[in-house]
Amino acid sequence: MKQKAFAFALLLPLAGCGYHQVGSATRVPADVRTVSVPIFQSKVQAYNSETAFTEAVVRELNTHTRYRVLTNVNSSTPATNQNADATLRGTILTQAITPLTYDASSGQTSSYLVTITADVALLGHDGTVLYRNNAFAWREQYQSTQDLSGFVQEDSAAVRRIARDFAQALVSDMMESFR
Repeated sequence: MKQKAFAFALLLPLAGCGYHQVGSATRVPADVRTVSVPIFQSKVQAYNSETAFTEAVVRELNTHTRYRVLTNVNSSTPATNQNADATLRGTILTQAITPLTYDASSGQTSSYLVTITADVALLGHDGTVLYRNNAFAWREQYQSTQDLSGFVQEDSAAVRRIARDFAQALVSDMMESFR
């Protein structure tokens, strides 16, 4: 009998754990249906990264959430829509590319680590903070196919790939919480 009670006591904490449907543990109130996404601000010197990151976040929100996204990423006018239930604002604080491995025969970088830190906030129509991460850190390793020094500044496909991966991580972080 003691063994059964002991086994039950060990299994009891696991009863609350388990899988859940995506979006079922959201931090965002149910009455939020539209989200405005102005172009991210940037404190880094990488060319056009704020537009690429904004477009990737908009695409991720459109494809993996139920929200109608209001944006104006192709214009210099910010997307501030008074009719939006919430506004997602972001600022890219840091963007670093660090060589990880080198090709012994050529001496060139063969892989690198990209690290992005952003300040991101989802604000309700009334200014209430619905989500905030003032140091959202994302890092990913990539294989190099070219000169590292020109990677972000010259290769828009690479920037789009980094932005896509960043957006997936950000939207996942914003939407999911284990309460």
